[in-house]
Amino acid sequence: MSIAGPGPNGDRIPVNWPYPGELDTEKCFEILEQIRGVGKPIIILTGGEPLLREDVFDLADRGTKLGLRMVMATNGTLLNPGIIEKMKESGIKRVSISLDGADEQQHDRFRMVQGAFKGSLEGIRLLKEAGVEFQINTTVTQHNVHNVKDILDMAVRLGAVAHHLFLLVPTGRAKEMVNQEIDAQEYEKLLHWFYNQREEVPLHLKATCAPHYYRILRQEAHAKGEKVDFKTYGLDAVTRGCLGGTAFCFISHDGIVQPCGYLELNCGDLKDAAFDTIWRDSGIFNQLRDFSSYKGKCGRCEYIRFCGGCRARAYEATGDFLAEEPLCSYEPRAKAHG
Repeated sequence: MSIAGPGPNGDRIPVNWPYPGELDTEKCFEILEQIRGVGKPIIILTGGEPLLREDVFDLADRGTKLGLRMVMATNGTLLNPGIIEKMKESGIKRVSISLDGADEQQHDRFRMVQGAFKGSLEGIRLLKEAGVEFQINTTVTQHNVHNVKDILDMAVRLGAVAHHLFLLVPTGRAKEMVNQEIDAQEYEKLLHWFYNQREEVPLHLKATCAPHYYRILRQEAHAKGEKVDFKTYGLDAVTRGCLGGTAFCFISHDGIVQPCGYLELNCGDLKDAAFDTIWRDSGIFNQLRDFSSYKGKCGRCEYIRFCGGCRARAYEATGDFLAEEPLCSYEPRAKAHG
């Protein structure tokens, strides 16, 4: 579950804080308690840049005391020893930092902020020095797809515990990057390569916004006569592809619940309804949980329960969140494996 802090871009800091309509501390406490009444999910404090929210460590502390696993996604440029100590005191278990290039020039060009790479690396150094677990997130686009191996090697050298690949979803603020998407064939090749890196590097590897990976896990394991390893590593758990509305949701800074941060469909407003009601009764969530309602080749696919296709990409391409995934080259066959 992802809870968004302020900001349209973690590397560009506006001056008009707080955002209009942003939920206050007490309301956020109330929502955390409602979430705990439903289960014990991982809570990702994200943004924008969550460290711009003054009460973010109060929220982390309350979530920790409720028994929720609290983690944070930050660009790393605002980290200092004092902030990291607050992270530790509030119970934040892991920090994710995005590295979207193999070097300073590539990362800063993607982030459109000079010095972003150096700032992120300094934040990583401070996390490692303080003994805080961190992972590297990389958004894969045409600008860096040929350097993913270099970025993975860098994650190993830096001492990350995990490397998560995010395949670009050109929705919302990322619409302007639609021409940076890799094509379906390159997508498939990349995910097969990523699968084979599992035994090559001492990190947990996970593909996010790349639901096909969970089909590939089963295809590769079947071809090699192996069983899929379903060990649970929290954020690195092998679960299924698209989790939006089925095992994951996104809560905006003003309390709107969405299937994920990229699928911008209003499934309920926490200013007017309790979390459990929205999670249980949202019509959109219930459609997403009914795999028989999926359309096109996703609806016919034997891997529907493992993959599901990216619902945000489907929505952006067709206006229908139940349509087939537009960046999938796989043709459904007779029977699933695994």
